[in-house]
Amino acid sequence: MQVTKNLYLLLIVLFGMAGTSGPVLADASMDRVLRELDPEERAHQACTLRGLGVLRKGTRLRGIDRIKSSTKVRATFKDNVVTATTGAVRAGRHWYSLKYKCAVTDDQMKAKSFDFQLGAEIPEDEYEDFGLWK
Repeated sequence: MQVTKNLYLLLIVLFGMAGTSGPVLADASMDRVLRELDPEERAHQACTLRGLGVLRKGTRLRGIDRIKSSTKVRATFKDNVVTATTGAVRAGRHWYSLKYKCAVTDDQMKAKSFDFQLGAEIPEDEYEDFGLWK
């Protein structure tokens, strides 16, 4: 239940900061939310935040709005590195397979690197198998 509450708070910060006093307030709120998470979940969220930016700039995909680090197999967290072998990224209501490695700082508050391999589009009739949605 605590993780759900924290993820909800994270989403509020991510999507609710439009129209506020800018990046400084958003960064402070994001840091506050991230600190409440356990280290592994904090690392996953830091990697998601970094990954969204990297994928938006580094791929042909448009409208990227979601990364899922674990679909069929849970992403691992070891030595401050998140490794996702069965992840997915959503762009324009379509999902694509995604593998990535993401190194985070010792406090898991920021991602230092995000290296990825973008795969093929996941057919809509397989979304349920992957825990995905439209």
